[in-house]
Amino acid sequence: MSGAVRWAVGALILPLLVSCGAKKADGPPPPPPVTVSAPLARQIIDWDEFVGRFEAIQSVEVRPRVSGYVQTVGFRDGDIVRKGQLLFVIDPRPYQAALAQARADQASAEAQSANAKVELERAKTLLDKGFVSKSVYDARLATQRSADAAVEAARAQVQARQLDVSFTRITSPIAGRVSDHRVDVGNLVAASGSEATLLTTVVSLDPMHFAFTGSEAVYLKYQRANEAGTRTSSRYASNPVDIQLQDETGYNWHGRMDFVDNALDTGSGTIRGRAVVRNPNNLLTPGMYGRMRLLGSGAYTALLVPDASVLADQSDKVVLVAARDDTVQPRKVILGPIVDGLRVVRSGLSANDRVIIEGQARVRPGMKVAPKAGRIVSAAPTAPQPSVLEQPAAQATTAKSGR
Repeated sequence: MSGAVRWAVGALILPLLVSCGAKKADGPPPPPPVTVSAPLARQIIDWDEFVGRFEAIQSVEVRPRVSGYVQTVGFRDGDIVRKGQLLFVIDPRPYQAALAQARADQASAEAQSANAKVELERAKTLLDKGFVSKSVYDARLATQRSADAAVEAARAQVQARQLDVSFTRITSPIAGRVSDHRVDVGNLVAASGSEATLLTTVVSLDPMHFAFTGSEAVYLKYQRANEAGTRTSSRYASNPVDIQLQDETGYNWHGRMDFVDNALDTGSGTIRGRAVVRNPNNLLTPGMYGRMRLLGSGAYTALLVPDASVLADQSDKVVLVAARDDTVQPRKVILGPIVDGLRVVRSGLSANDRVIIEGQARVRPGMKVAPKAGRIVSAAPTAPQPSVLEQPAAQATTAKSGR
């Protein structure tokens, strides 16, 4: 074979050899690596969320108890006032004059009573000596009793007029924040029950109520739990609440339940509830909006996974797990709330499942994977919780069965 022919044959064979070597090197790709962990077993309690508004525990409409001209306004609009602080003065002179007249009437009645007593004693002496008849004595006795009654009536009038004078000085019945004055100095105000002139209002500030409504389903849930002994009803226990204001990211206000209404509203199907919250810096004010969470259950052990591990499959929620043969399997799950950054799984997972917590985007059901052991760790607690046992569920089950 000539050199030219050998060169041509070699040129044809070399690409074939290179191609065969390349095909042999291209074999099946290795399984994608993923990080897996058993679900985190943790003692948790459920917190149910509600929205509501703050209300003053005490709210008072200040109205006059006597009529007259306003003489003094003793506060600045919007001030914090103490209990008993002077708010208004109504011209007291007409009532002082009436008090003086009542005292004079009392003195006159007391003088007549004293005279009637002397006349009665004289009639008694004459009766004993037989100088007057029994009827004369009886008349003197009736006069004396009538005079005593007149004294009591006069004293009552004095007390009434003293009250009128005291009512001309209108003080705050509670401590709190006063509104603006609705009547200026020099105006005539009337005192006639519910139609009395409104002078101002005062609301208490610390503590405050947080009022909200709950659905019939929530009410039944709490009642069932109370019957089962897993959660005491807020009718009988001061269950804790946490409240978040509109501009806050955390639940920074803490209080206790103090009231559940005795009936559901038939129109809305809801029931009223109320909590008491401290307000030491007077930041909270009546009418302010808040989001509240209420202790919804007793402590129980739950399985938790990262919320990012939960995928959507049409209307279902699924979690990918690595089976014993390292193939990916989807598990339909029923979810609960998020607790400290982790999602509660109500059902669909077991304590020994290997949940794929990293690398979900690289895999699909039925695919082989190369699992690497990881660990699920929760964030710092954002709400009061019972003691927490953070360990993989498989370990937690073993530890529990060993006790």
